[in-house]
Amino acid sequence: MPEIGPIPDTLEYLTGRWRAERHVRDVAADITGRFEGTALLSPPADASAGLLYRETGRFAWRGTTRRAERTLWFRPAADPGAAEVFFADGRPFHDLDLRSGLHRAEHPCAADHYRGEFTVLDADRWRAVWRVRGPAKDLSLTTEYTRDR
Repeated sequence: MPEIGPIPDTLEYLTGRWRAERHVRDVAADITGRFEGTALLSPPADASAGLLYRETGRFAWRGTTRRAERTLWFRPAADPGAAEVFFADGRPFHDLDLRSGLHRAEHPCAADHYRGEFTVLDADRWRAVWRVRGPAKDLSLTTEYTRDR
């Protein structure tokens, strides 16, 4: 894997359109699924600070493929160059600092616990890996992002 130099600004690096390919695995049931689509990170129409993350595509799970989408907000963190990620309704999700090329984050969600790892692979590729565990969940989600030029 090629080495990537420091990323001076997380939001600047993420801005743009990305092809997203996510592999989902229910570890306990040994079931796999796949999402393919795009993620657009762009300033919102109201010119507020940060980026609006809009993901759209198709998700195949248990023999059924359906349209899938989600919206997140990536906002500047107090530490310049880092970001904070929020759900569409404004609830906090996790912090994100890609300046070193690697970031780990956690998110407690009711009885479940999300542990994420974000890696900058090069100027046009990054990866997000989430491990989700809880009383009714044992999931692994790996998303590869490639800049769509």
